[in-house]
Amino acid sequence: MMKICPAAPSKILLVDDNPDGLLVRRLLLEELGLEVETAPNGEEGLQRFECGRYDVVVTDYRMPRMDGIEMIRRIRAQDAAARIILLSGFVEPLGLNETNTGADAVIAKTSSEPAMLARSVKRLLNRTPTRKPPASVRATAAARVAAL
Repeated sequence: MMKICPAAPSKILLVDDNPDGLLVRRLLLEELGLEVETAPNGEEGLQRFECGRYDVVVTDYRMPRMDGIEMIRRIRAQDAAARIILLSGFVEPLGLNETNTGADAVIAKTSSEPAMLARSVKRLLNRTPTRKPPASVRATAAARVAAL
């Protein structure tokens, strides 16, 4: 008799140096039925990404030693098709957007953040994976993010 197993929950990597923000976002994502792994900084987040498999990475922008933009740049160098969301309280003042950060979604830390985060995660999970772009396109994208 064939055993039918439910699909495994999608796995999210959540990176933030603020323990309170990490806890609240983790609880929100777990309420959506997602499996969430956390990292307290960009360096540890990158190590976890290199050693694991994640459906979506959610990272804060401003963190000590390695900020979210640098982490995104390094993740894209390893996996150009990774699904990444950048969170920041500085979206408007710094003009952060998907093009200049390398993220698939950029969300401002405002009162609408929880709804935007849930919507963006669901959208990215439903996105059909694309093939890796040619090396020349990846190099151009990496250079653009590095110039920030």
